[in-house]
Amino acid sequence: MKILITGGSGFVGSNLATLLLSKGHQVMAIGRSEPRHRLDRENYHFVAADTTCKGPWQKEVVDADAVVNLAGATIFKRWTKNYKKKIYDSRVLTTRNVVEALPSGTNLTLCSASGAGYYGSRGDDVLKEDERAGSDFLAGVSIDWEKEALLASTKGVRVAVMRFGVILGKNGGAMSKLIPAFKMFVGGPLGDGNQWFPWLHLDDLLAAIVFVLERPEVSGPLNFCAPNPIRNRQLAQTLGAVLSRPSFMPAPAFLIRLFMGEFGDLFLGSQRTVPDKLLSHGFSFQYPDIKGAIQAVVGE
Repeated sequence: MKILITGGSGFVGSNLATLLLSKGHQVMAIGRSEPRHRLDRENYHFVAADTTCKGPWQKEVVDADAVVNLAGATIFKRWTKNYKKKIYDSRVLTTRNVVEALPSGTNLTLCSASGAGYYGSRGDDVLKEDERAGSDFLAGVSIDWEKEALLASTKGVRVAVMRFGVILGKNGGAMSKLIPAFKMFVGGPLGDGNQWFPWLHLDDLLAAIVFVLERPEVSGPLNFCAPNPIRNRQLAQTLGAVLSRPSFMPAPAFLIRLFMGEFGDLFLGSQRTVPDKLLSHGFSFQYPDIKGAIQAVVGE
């Protein structure tokens, strides 16, 4: 297949491109900047473009057999009014432009990212894909993001919406923030540590994307998270144990909100998501438990 990836220079996009190439696919990656590790491969092509704007890059969509839409500014940054607009536009406008460029009446597949933030902070509720959306900022972004992606179905496109948990992998994602803190003996739970933490190892995320691409019967919203969600306290304890570092330095909720503002609620919210649809379609996780996932990342 010829597969187009928006957000192709990012942490997930660049790793996905490498996996798809290894499986014999052609990859067209689109991103705002050149990948840090340029892929010099026969079946790989990169286009630098701002996908929030219409432009020549949209012509690449027409020739694709599948599109994996991963574009979006990082949420791991203080949310000023201007930056919240960037978070929103980078996701919603990009998806709108991708869908606009999709041809009608083809067998094309669109796998479009979203987030577990779709559900809002829900305490101990078990969150399957049919649960209602939340009402906070990230939930609002996710609602509009998914709405734009699902409009592609009016063109006959198969649409899968991937609600990502926190991605754990080497040289990027959440672990690049957490590991240094624990190595400096300042790691611990955030707030009271009781909030649920939706997570997924990078290898399982990439495998799940390939799984969806290869199975025409899979569509609609999908929770991209491990089958065994954990509380934030358990994450801290497990990471401390694997790194042989203490995990008793909690960050009080009021300090998180004081220094991070609204962005701090990202770490204090609770989403007990489960990958009900992936499991029902027969997807098998390589890293279903947090200890094995963290050991794999640290061991790498």
